[in-house]
Amino acid sequence: MPTVDLVRHERIKCELRISGSSFRQISRELGVGATSVTTVCQGHRVSRRIEAAIARQLDKPPSQLWPDRYPGEQKETDR
Repeated sequence: MPTVDLVRHERIKCELRISGSSFRQISRELGVGATSVTTVCQGHRVSRRIEAAIARQLDKPPSQLWPDRYPGEQKETDR
């Protein structure tokens, strides 16, 4: 079961704003509802596709944003 982490969610949201993006923009690019992107980012649901799109926008691997969802993968900062 995914871990809900609202602090991480707010950090990711802030990083997206700084990068000039938003959950709404990502949702449009993927053809999903903005609430789907929010729900995945908060940790209520898991979607590799949405996680990858958010990570791509932030130029980070998904394992760095959600290490608990990718336990077998080394974080980019550890390399």
